[in-house]
Amino acid sequence: MTHPVVLITGALTGIGRATALAFARHSARIVVAGRRDEAGQALASELRALGAEAEFIRADVRHEEEVRDLVDQTVARFGRLDAAVNNAGTEGQPGPVTRQSAESLAATFDTNVLGTLLSMKHELRVMQAQGHGSIVNISSTYGHEGAAGASVYVASKHAVEGMTKSAALEAAAFGVRVNAVAPGPIETGMLNRFTGTAEAKASLAAKVPLGRVGDPDEIAGAIVFATSDQASFMTGQILTVDGGKTAG
Repeated sequence: MTHPVVLITGALTGIGRATALAFARHSARIVVAGRRDEAGQALASELRALGAEAEFIRADVRHEEEVRDLVDQTVARFGRLDAAVNNAGTEGQPGPVTRQSAESLAATFDTNVLGTLLSMKHELRVMQAQGHGSIVNISSTYGHEGAAGASVYVASKHAVEGMTKSAALEAAAFGVRVNAVAPGPIETGMLNRFTGTAEAKASLAAKVPLGRVGDPDEIAGAIVFATSDQASFMTGQILTVDGGKTAG
């Protein structure tokens, strides 16, 4: 589709930011969403400098009224919604199960699970009515494997993958596709927070068959592909981009 209308949550840093820039280079019309006004407006300006039509809308995906307004403002601005990338997420509080609490679970699930659910709910409301659309949720290799010291984050991404597959089955009859991209370790602020030290990050990178962590642009390319007509027969799938980390 020429000049698709794309909504990206959690767009201000890392994979979300790289994805916004990638769509701008593909002549998309883009709404970027996040919780920091100054960074959001700066990103929108950067996208316009690349020739894209772009807007920033402040939204916290944990609150349904803000998600509903985000989607409605996107449609009011551009007339439709062709693709949505649900990237807003948090690593939560790393540590063993014995150190987790109801509060740490809620803090992670409110963003990673509830935020994804609410985003899909209102994106599908529009896409199903218009008879087309593509949603990409951001999971992780931890969405389909375990990881010591990351039980709550792992559980949240397993939930994202389950919701993705279920929503895909519901939306297929309306001509809407729902997939997920599952990155391995990627050079982002979240990875630095999660690993804590350069030594720990290097150790994680050493376990990747390609011998390095990934770049956000490499994930952005997979996301753009998954939303595009080139992936028109793909729905309910988890596209893992991890340097071979889960191949063995």
